[in-house]
Amino acid sequence: MDEEIDQTPRGLSLRVSVGLRNGLHARPAARLAREAQRYSADILLISETGEVDAKSMLDILSLAPPADAELTLLANGPDAREALQGLARFFTNMQE
Repeated sequence: MDEEIDQTPRGLSLRVSVGLRNGLHARPAARLAREAQRYSADILLISETGEVDAKSMLDILSLAPPADAELTLLANGPDAREALQGLARFFTNMQE
């Protein structure tokens, strides 16, 4: 999984896909925010329409990522790599 994580001037980044038939709606957005809050790193969720705090369910919902959307997670902080690895597992195992 480490090979998917890229170093950028803004921090570590990782591309993920929304594998939910209804996109990233309220329930999975809440679970994603809770998972992101486990880490001390600052974590952004970036889509074609903007970037938001991945620790905020309302911010995630404002992106309204549809099914099969490609998103970028950007993390900066002492546990940034661990955060991206954990969130990658979350996206891989995400269910409706």
